[in-house]
Amino acid sequence: MPELAALYLMMINAATVTAFALDKRAAARGGWRVPERRLLALAALGGSPGALAARALLRHKTRKTGFSAWLWGIAAVQALLAAWLAYRAFR
Repeated sequence: MPELAALYLMMINAATVTAFALDKRAAARGGWRVPERRLLALAALGGSPGALAARALLRHKTRKTGFSAWLWGIAAVQALLAAWLAYRAFR
């Protein structure tokens, strides 16, 4: 089961980074954009590490304060959940 969880997290983070990269490219070219709601949904589904990494590497969505607040909130909730699960597993 942990292997499936790890595989899922790798896949969702890869999809999240890809979505950020596609949106960055579309923004530069004036093309179809990935909706912010979809980017945040990918982060909420476990892709927040990928979203934060892509945001920093691509310098994308860094000035959008509302988007940033939601993204950091999602990441904080996931970090707290991971800490709680680790605590329960090792006590």
